[in-house]
Amino acid sequence: MITIRPLQSLEDLHACEQLQKAIWGFEDISVVPHHLILTTIKNGGVLLGAFEGERLIGFVYGFPGIENNTLKHCSLMCAVLPERRFQGVGYELKLKQREAVLAQGLELITWTFDPLVSPNAHFNLHKLGVISNKYERNLYGDMRDRLNAGLETDRLTVEWWITSPRVQKRLQQGQRITALNLPVINHAEEHNGFLVNRDYSLERTEPQLLLEIPYHWQRMREQNMPLVREWRLQTREIFEHYFAQGYYASDFLVVEQGQQKRALYLLERATKEELLTR
Repeated sequence: MITIRPLQSLEDLHACEQLQKAIWGFEDISVVPHHLILTTIKNGGVLLGAFEGERLIGFVYGFPGIENNTLKHCSLMCAVLPERRFQGVGYELKLKQREAVLAQGLELITWTFDPLVSPNAHFNLHKLGVISNKYERNLYGDMRDRLNAGLETDRLTVEWWITSPRVQKRLQQGQRITALNLPVINHAEEHNGFLVNRDYSLERTEPQLLLEIPYHWQRMREQNMPLVREWRLQTREIFEHYFAQGYYASDFLVVEQGQQKRALYLLERATKEELLTR
């Protein structure tokens, strides 16, 4: 059975340091140290741990920030040990984070993720109901951990409006989009075991568009970094162009076709207010 509770003692904070190393492969210089975490949680920060018995298997960590002169919560890390991923632990951590931030009277939580990591895109956009229209090139510069080394750290900055009808519906009802009959921005196909972008358009104007990315991103990183870099540059251009035209990344769909899985962003031309009420 998994229990989630605040991490407050020095023993808890040292365990959090060790978990960062286990999950990301961080060197000491990249670990968020216990004294910094302690200072933030004593001043409005939120640090919650997921425990299996006495063993810490995941955590979520963030602190107050400012967005357009309004207070928000900036979520820095949410992570679960590899052997316990895809079992609902991260989802429960985010729900508890939402409860803690709501108790502080805040309505917005923001964070970033790599737009080419399909499990994270599905988790954030489809399950939690975040939205994004902000693409940031090489945001963190050169990172040396095993999940980011060798690739520019492009990120989507997401907004999780935790009191909005959109988020409440998503958390209560779950799945939303299922159709694949929308216009597509890019045409991708398998070649030598990897998904390759054959062409893409920057001239679509329909209100809803699909953007396909590789489902097996980590395998591609391990075996074909030149192709990974191609995908980074191509999707960078696509996101930046369509965001500038008023589109938001509003959902993410994973569908099975035969023995293959396809991973697709839904981009919608809409106002933030419209998206938050759907």
